Amino acid sequence: MTKVLIMNGSPRVGGNTSRALKEMIDIFSSEGVDTEVIPIGNKDIRGCIACGYCHKEGKCVFDDIVNELAPKFEKADGLVVASPVYYASANATLIACLDRLFYSTDFDKTMKVGASVVVARRGGASATFDELNKYFTISGMPVASSQYWNGVHGREKGEADQDLEGLQTMRTLARNMTFLMKSIALGKEKYGLPKKEEWQPTHFIR
Repeated sequence: MTKVLIMNGSPRVGGNTSRALKEMIDIFSSEGVDTEVIPIGNKDIRGCIACGYCHKEGKCVFDDIVNELAPKFEKADGLVVASPVYYASANATLIACLDRLFYSTDFDKTMKVGASVVVARRGGASATFDELNKYFTISGMPVASSQYWNGVHGREKGEADQDLEGLQTMRTLARNMTFLMKSIALGKEKYGLPKKEEWQPTHFIR
């Protein structure tokens, strides 16, 4: 069965970010996609300290939810990352989690499908959308798109219900993501994954 891991970066239980994700989850369920939602925004997660422990031991030195997420991410066909918008950027706790999760895991993320979801009162949604998508594009993960940028508007709990276009965007995103994941699975069976060249890092030295 196709599996999607969903990371909810909002610290609010049952808030507008959860409302946006529910629209996606309902579509995933109807399409036969298994989902698991992990709340991140209310967790105690510190940032990366660039200690290099993960390169030696295969996991982060801080044994918290990041190390719990790693095997779930590895088994998933897709990853949805959702965040409220704070000062035109994502929740800092979510970013700390993503920094460490992507850096400390060495499994091949190529062709896992990524989708970011942002929820804002008004502005900053596109900047946050761009911020979250960078985790996917540095990892060889196709980014799922919708009929508009993947955002829903609302500040107080329940206001997202009034954003009918935003909720429709979430449903379209889930359908497009499902199609992409299933198409990639068929492509893997017939063609395998794209050939990878040996990494050639560029360091400019004076």
